[in-house]
Amino acid sequence: MPVKYKNKIIGSYKPDFIIEDKVILEIKAVPLITKAMMDQIYFYVRATKYRLVLLANFGTKRLTIKRRIYTY
Repeated sequence: MPVKYKNKIIGSYKPDFIIEDKVILEIKAVPLITKAMMDQIYFYVRATKYRLVLLANFGTKRLTIKRRIYTY
């Protein structure tokens, strides 16, 4: 999918999953979700038509799901 900035395509991005053409689902398997990872998923929703991204981390004892919403 194209990534836009100021109505110009600046790159492309292939999400792990798109659910019902509304939500981006990113899958990770890391021991700790870092601020850089959270920033990255925030930029995904800022640069695409989607407004919600879920980050699912399977790298810990319990499944961790983080959510980011972008509003104009």
